[in-house]
Amino acid sequence: MTTQTARLPRFFYRMPPRPCPYLQGRTEQNIFTELSGPAVSQLYDALTQAGFRRSHNVAYRPSCPGCQACVPVRVAAWQFQPTRSQLRVARMNADVGEDQVPGLASPEQYALFARYLSARHADGEMAGMTYADYVAMVEDSPLNTLVAEYRDHAGKLIGACLVDRLHDGLSAVYSFFEPSQSERSLGTYMIMRLIERTRAAGLSYLYLGYWISGSRKMAYKANFRPLEGLTSRGWTVLP
Repeated sequence: MTTQTARLPRFFYRMPPRPCPYLQGRTEQNIFTELSGPAVSQLYDALTQAGFRRSHNVAYRPSCPGCQACVPVRVAAWQFQPTRSQLRVARMNADVGEDQVPGLASPEQYALFARYLSARHADGEMAGMTYADYVAMVEDSPLNTLVAEYRDHAGKLIGACLVDRLHDGLSAVYSFFEPSQSERSLGTYMIMRLIERTRAAGLSYLYLGYWISGSRKMAYKANFRPLEGLTSRGWTVLP
């Protein structure tokens, strides 16, 4: 038994199947386990290497019947070279400041979060989240979690990302931004800044969750290269 295997929990649970939010006509079903115990950080590291993601104090991974479309992905931060388009995005947001704050929710964050959901995901399962729900999403973490905040020159909060610290990188848990400023491409900009943060911390990877071929919602992740995916051969660079 390897050290990594020894850290894995004994019990995994399977959620009931439901319609897939990413691929029409498919069924989604996740397996999950609780993140707890004295070695929870090591547990989370091992589960992340196995393709799991975090929500609150739970780690989950798709285990969908007849489908393996969800590919866990991460950006190799030290090898990342921005494209011309991404460099334009960086110049466009030269007035944006970044600050990493403790993983605590604020009314200002929630107001931005609610505007983002209303404009981008009004039909999604998160659309009805209250402030209490948002607080739970941010603060129900047993890990080293922070919020990266992005503000314009006037100090207005225009973007935020919930971020976990891992032994080999950062994990972008959930990000949201000002929908009225779509011309800034803030989603792209925040990922670029997180890649910089990963490098500055001496870490190797920025974990971006799942990439799904054929899903427009996930297509942006393929723009950050080299992008590694967890396949049957382990973590390998995706073509």
